[in-house]
Amino acid sequence: MTSFVTPSFPTEHQGVNRMEAAAESAMNLGQRLSAARVLSAVLLVSMVTAVLVAAYEVMDTVAEGHLLVLWTGAWLAAFAALPQLAGALRTLSAGLKPRLDAWSYRLAQARAERRLWAIAEQDPRVMADLQAAMSRSEGELRA
Repeated sequence: MTSFVTPSFPTEHQGVNRMEAAAESAMNLGQRLSAARVLSAVLLVSMVTAVLVAAYEVMDTVAEGHLLVLWTGAWLAAFAALPQLAGALRTLSAGLKPRLDAWSYRLAQARAERRLWAIAEQDPRVMADLQAAMSRSEGELRA
């Protein structure tokens, strides 16, 4: 008598599931990091850098014997500035982001209008459509 063996194999490869999970977690990381937080971190780093540059300029004028003490003081000033500046920079970046978005939107709109006008100068059909749209909008403004 003959018997058949039917082995059962998984329908999906385990490595694919791991790759999908890794890709999904990477996309979730991008959603968790808001633009305001990233901008505030960049501003914080730039402010701390400015404090360090100012401390270095002060140290540069002092005699070489006190260099270690001044470096220690500069780093203490930098670490003390971090929590002091974090809240203010977070507030600044939260207000700055909508303004940057609006500015970027206005630039994109102006660029699109210039491209459309350049196309309309080359194609009389597009120019006729633009003139019809402008006359309709003028009629709506009068009404």
